[in-house]
Amino acid sequence: MKLIKINNSGLIPFVFIVVIAILPFVVAAQKSNKPDGTPETIVTNQNGMGPEISLEFTKGVAHNHPLLAIWIEDTTGNYIQTLYVSRSIAKGVFNYGDDSKGNWEPGEIRRPAALPYWAHKRGIKAPDGLYLPTPDNPVPDAYSGATPQDNFILHSKLDRSPPQVFTVLLEINQPWDWNDYWTNNRFPGNEEYKTSAQPAVVYSVRINMKELQDNYSMKLAGHSHYAGEDGKLYPDISTLSTAAQIAGQIVVSVK
Repeated sequence: MKLIKINNSGLIPFVFIVVIAILPFVVAAQKSNKPDGTPETIVTNQNGMGPEISLEFTKGVAHNHPLLAIWIEDTTGNYIQTLYVSRSIAKGVFNYGDDSKGNWEPGEIRRPAALPYWAHKRGIKAPDGLYLPTPDNPVPDAYSGATPQDNFILHSKLDRSPPQVFTVLLEINQPWDWNDYWTNNRFPGNEEYKTSAQPAVVYSVRINMKELQDNYSMKLAGHSHYAGEDGKLYPDISTLSTAAQIAGQIVVSVK
C-alpha cells in the first residue's frame, strides 16, 4: 500500500481517524473460510417462486474484507430485486458501530459511499435523506447475510418470473484502498470519501431466458460515486487499480 506523504504532525491523527472510519467495514466480514478450501455456500430467498440464480465469486489479488450487493434489473435499468447484500448494510448496524460506553458494541452506522449504485437503484430513501436501509426499515433477512471472507457461491431464488431479458449486477467496495489518483487528500473534508477511497465498482451481465447459456462471466461496467452522493454509473475505470482487483472472476448461471 502506498502511503501519501503528509507532514508528521498530521500523520498520527489522520491514521487514527481513518482506522476508526474503516473499522465497521472490516469487522462486517465474518470468518467463513472452509478448511478444505472449497467456496462458502450462501443461500437466500429460498421461498422465491422464480428461477434460481447462482453466482460463483472468485476473489482477486486485492480482496480484503469488502462489502457487496447483488441484484437484478430490467434492460432499461429499472431495479427488480436484491439477491444478496452484506448484513451490515442491509440492517444499518455494524458489530463495532458504537464505542460511546468505552467499548465497542453493535451500533447504527451510515455509510453512503459503501454501495451507492445498488442503494440508489433500490430507491428507498430513509428519513435522513440517505438511500440506505435503517434498523427500522432493513432489507429482509431473506436477502442478506454475513459478508463472506473468501470465495463463495450464492444460490438465490427470484421472487417471481423475471422479464425475458434482464441484467444481473454486483457492486463491491472495500475501504482505505488509496492509489495515486484516489489519494487521502483528494477531497479534503469529505468524511464519506475517507471511508471508501477508491469508489465501489460494478460488474454486470445480461441474461436472455429464451437463449440460456451454461454460464455467464460478469464484466466490470464502471464505478459508483466516490462519496455515494448520486446513483450514477461512471464507466471510466482508468483511475482504478486495486479496486478492479477485488474480484478475480464472477460467473453466473440460471436454473
